Amino acid sequence: MKDLNISNDVLHLYRRAGFGGLPDRDISINKALKHLFHDSENFTPVSTVGKKQESPLMSEGAMTPDADAMKKEKMKKNREGIRELNLAWMSGMAKGDNALRERMSLFWHGHFACRVQDAAFVQSYLNTIRKNALGNFGDMLMAVSKEPAMLQFLNNQQNRKNRPNENFAREVMELFTLGRGNYTEQDIKEGARAFTGWGFNDKGEFEFREKTHDVGTKNFLGKSGNFNGEDIIKILLEQKQTARFITAKIYRNFVSEILNEKRVSQLAEDFYDSDYDIGQLMHSIFSAKWFYEDAPKSSLIKSPVELIVGIQRTLNADFINNDTPLYIQKVLGQILFYPPNVAGWPGGRNWIDSSSLLFRMQLPNMMAGMITPKIQAKESGDVNDQTVKKKGENPKINVDWEQWAKRFEKVDNQKLPGFLCEELLAVKPDASVMALIVEKERVIADRTLYIRKLTLAIMGLPEYQIS
Repeated sequence: MKDLNISNDVLHLYRRAGFGGLPDRDISINKALKHLFHDSENFTPVSTVGKKQESPLMSEGAMTPDADAMKKEKMKKNREGIRELNLAWMSGMAKGDNALRERMSLFWHGHFACRVQDAAFVQSYLNTIRKNALGNFGDMLMAVSKEPAMLQFLNNQQNRKNRPNENFAREVMELFTLGRGNYTEQDIKEGARAFTGWGFNDKGEFEFREKTHDVGTKNFLGKSGNFNGEDIIKILLEQKQTARFITAKIYRNFVSEILNEKRVSQLAEDFYDSDYDIGQLMHSIFSAKWFYEDAPKSSLIKSPVELIVGIQRTLNADFINNDTPLYIQKVLGQILFYPPNVAGWPGGRNWIDSSSLLFRMQLPNMMAGMITPKIQAKESGDVNDQTVKKKGENPKINVDWEQWAKRFEKVDNQKLPGFLCEELLAVKPDASVMALIVEKERVIADRTLYIRKLTLAIMGLPEYQIS
């Protein structure tokens, strides 16, 4: 095999845009970008949950024992369905070719945070964000806003004329578009009136209920008219603050938690002028010189899902027990489809505490079957959250170590520790730390075993927690 010597810039791109997967040869940034975007052009829906059936009408009165049992069985099936969706999406992130689409979808899952107990609703919501992840933000905003999962989560099913529920209208502005402080309480009230009638039917389909819609004149963000929900979203997209808010959030998640105001302003201006083309915005970021020049001082802490998927993509590995990603997610505090609140996961340094850092550093060796986890999964406080068992499980993965070692067959043993560090780490560890690793993992005759031990030792460093 050709000596790799993949550039630091390409490795940085793959860490931020592709969950840390490694290209199989050195290529230019332009070619790497072309591959990432090309491979993510196609969208294939996740389909583990059957079509939602219309709920039978129940007679009024006290719930019968049979009805109570049916309700419990339905809740159980929904929990199982959401588990299957979680595992299917994790598998797609770890093994699929469309890494950039899935990485963007994970971002949008945090942006459009949603948590409901209906598996069919969750599946529809997931496919909507995945389908639109690199498309037009306006289209995604409209589609997500009409998802039964979001309408249920933010209580718009109860939003009716003369009895408006303001929750959905508030979060559409605060979390999805403008950001806090860029609208008034009156805008919320008027927006809620416009969204009256938006709901879903028993088949889990969006439904505009005209009889419950407030047809009166609304005054919203300086405009006046007989607005409906679509009008409100259109007005929100007309605000340059929406482009600025989305751009700043993407910058914090893919570039640096510290905003460069000049860059963000220019990116936001271009984003607005492109009619909210997400793919164009991401291409602008990933092709900018500063994205690579600032890499050494713009480290980002990997989310739990990024960490798990990154290990799998790097080593081309599969879990032996498919349920174990759920256990790891719960221990580390990020269970897909179970965000902590409407604002999603806070991210950044919030991912790390004393117990989670220890678990994170041990995770590569756990996944390689070298050690057994002793930490129990955290309790979420939600009685409906039964996603994983409380006891630790062995999160072992299948790794073709021979194939992994073959990648480095032309690298001398003396250069191997440094070479592996360059491929696996965004930040170079202290020389004294590497000296300890080299001393502990002495060269042995079985080169595959030697490379495996070195790889796991380097993945177990704190530096592996950042991208």
